Amino acid sequence: MRASRRRLIGRALAAAVAVQMAGLRELLAAGSVEKGMHRVRGDVRVNGEPAKEGMDVKGGDVITTGAGSEAVFVIGKDAFLVRANSRVEVQGVAGALLASGLRVATGAVLSVFAPGEPKRLITPTSSIGIRGTGAYVEAAADRTYVCICYGEADLASSMDPAARETVRAQHHDQPRYIMGSGAPQMIMGAPIVNHTDAELTLLENLVGRWPPFTPWPGDSVPRQGY
Repeated sequence: MRASRRRLIGRALAAAVAVQMAGLRELLAAGSVEKGMHRVRGDVRVNGEPAKEGMDVKGGDVITTGAGSEAVFVIGKDAFLVRANSRVEVQGVAGALLASGLRVATGAVLSVFAPGEPKRLITPTSSIGIRGTGAYVEAAADRTYVCICYGEADLASSMDPAARETVRAQHHDQPRYIMGSGAPQMIMGAPIVNHTDAELTLLENLVGRWPPFTPWPGDSVPRQGY
């Protein structure tokens, strides 16, 4: 009886997810997927002015968050979650509704990027070449934490041009520290910290996608690669 009930509940959940994904696909086809500032919590500013949900985020914009604050926004086919006490500059043509990446001066950002459109994350100690991945970074003056949550990225130290690594990740399996000057090793292994699959799913859903570790609605096996 319990097993039967679990199957019914599972089917209902799968059906609900399938409806959600179908709706997202329709919105994407119609060009109506969420754009600009999706969520504002606490003190979030764009170019020094208070952010509002629905406002555009453009190339050249600077997003800052205060203590206990958070911003979620979409640019083109990419989506971002900026944590508290962060300063992030959108890279690309000033005023354009597209971005070539982000410069994270300080703080933490979770990002999902469309496949096939190379982007770059820049921090005080690193330059990270993105090839359509999910990525989480925490930036400080003395080191960068980066988890390529899935997909492939090129990691490079800003302090030592010879310190480079290409990371190929399936599911949070290759996090790294990229250290500042004076460290005996510039790129080294790190634990998984401070970001979740639920957050990645939220961001991917905003742009009409699902993360590759999640089955498509109706499938039973997670997709491999990205």
